[in-house]
Amino acid sequence: MSTLTETDCLLSTIEFSKTNSFSSFFLDYISNKEELKPFHNGLPSLANLRQQIEKRNFPVEHRSVVSAVLFDQYADTKASEMTLANIKALEDQRTFTITTGHQLNIFTGPLYFIYKIVTVINACQRLKQTYPEYNFVPVYWMASEDHDFEEISHFRLNGKKLEWKTNQQGAVGRFHLKEMNSIFEQVIGMPQFFVEAYQKKNLAAAVRHYVNALFGEKGLVIVDADDRQLKHLFKPVITADLFDHSPQKEAQHTTEQLEKIGYSTQVFPREINLFYLKENIRARIVKAKGAYEVLGTGIRFSAHQLEDEVENHPERFSPNVLLRPLYQEFLLPNLAYVGGPSELVYWLQLKGVFDRFNTTFPLLMPRNFAAVIDKNSLRKIEQAQLSWEDLFKDEHSLVNEKVREQTTFQLDLAEQKQKLNQLFDDAHRQAIAIDSTLDKMVKGQHRRAEKTLEKVEQKILKAERRNQEVLVNRIYAIKETLFPGGSPQERKDNFLNFYMTDPGFIEKCFDAFDPFDYRFHLIKANE
Repeated sequence: MSTLTETDCLLSTIEFSKTNSFSSFFLDYISNKEELKPFHNGLPSLANLRQQIEKRNFPVEHRSVVSAVLFDQYADTKASEMTLANIKALEDQRTFTITTGHQLNIFTGPLYFIYKIVTVINACQRLKQTYPEYNFVPVYWMASEDHDFEEISHFRLNGKKLEWKTNQQGAVGRFHLKEMNSIFEQVIGMPQFFVEAYQKKNLAAAVRHYVNALFGEKGLVIVDADDRQLKHLFKPVITADLFDHSPQKEAQHTTEQLEKIGYSTQVFPREINLFYLKENIRARIVKAKGAYEVLGTGIRFSAHQLEDEVENHPERFSPNVLLRPLYQEFLLPNLAYVGGPSELVYWLQLKGVFDRFNTTFPLLMPRNFAAVIDKNSLRKIEQAQLSWEDLFKDEHSLVNEKVREQTTFQLDLAEQKQKLNQLFDDAHRQAIAIDSTLDKMVKGQHRRAEKTLEKVEQKILKAERRNQEVLVNRIYAIKETLFPGGSPQERKDNFLNFYMTDPGFIEKCFDAFDPFDYRFHLIKANE
């Protein structure tokens, strides 16, 4: 195994297909499989992004509205000059965005949230270098209207789950933060930007504060789409979904096409793909007996009343997973959406919906994927003589493989099995020559004898695993660090695991990641 020098933070990159971490659907997409080409606009290369600029049919009048709303949203935020310049630049027809979206996880949630934003910012920097005549703005779209509190209510620090408990309901971005103090009491040395963030009026304001603190100097623009003026721009889609149900028809057609060629889809298109959003409510709207109901609330509308509600209060209509991507592209002059494997796969169900509303479908760009290897784990990897690819193998198989490699004993019974087969072959010929009905009995005894040898072989291997206990424990420790509880580190651990001992951790991610290198990154943490 070869490693880079001590000053390099990128250790290696691994092909996605060799990590045993991605669905065949995602792998087929990123390998540009022919059958999937009708469902997207091409892979996100620099050349294809340039072509996307020519395709993008973004309404000019939306630019000034979005820019003005963003300036209002940043009124209480200490924004960098670069961020403010980027918000202003959105008014310019030569400006385009690269966007990622994510839930409002407390304290950033899992590591991959950081990786998403690093990918977006790096992609914009590369695009500006390649096409300097245009402006490229990195955007983080806050999922402030989401109501799945369980998903965002905890994070994992130093192996411990820290959880925010509250009885609030509705859109999480509107939640107050009074019960957050218990978490601060459990963490020594919490960064000041988090302390300041959770003194804000609600969760959306808190997330804007800490994300701006971490990435504002890079020019990141944070969008909160829970806004009346922004929803006003989306009214044509709101109306079409409520009364014509055209999004469902288009998405259902695409879904059936994908399933016909063998892919399992994730998004279930509904007749109505909007929630009703008000105070502590975010609940589905459904048609029932000629009227419209907000499930679980007792709120009902006639068709005429609902039309008036859309006209007067568009902010009360919140898109679900099927319409949120379209809402994003209505508001931003976007070229590409950066997401994880599950996100990008469900976007493939949506191109028909975009075409229906004459909105350019963005390129679908995988975020950077990574595992952080600390010095202790790196030392164990070298001691165990593991390759980078070994890290992604099944734990049990890897242990057995390395025990066999490093033993001085013969652990298999291949020679004995061969002799056994010869003995039973001879016995079988002799037996059936006398009585053909003995065939089944002899074969059964043969298989039982084989199983006995296999059991002895397993016992020998198990005994040698005990003899190599140090090696075995090293491998288990490495796997638990990189796959805690069997899940990838980036989906479990919080960035504070590394940031609190190395405030330059995020900058190292910027240096290590290539946004157009669609492989898994292994990076080194300096403690």
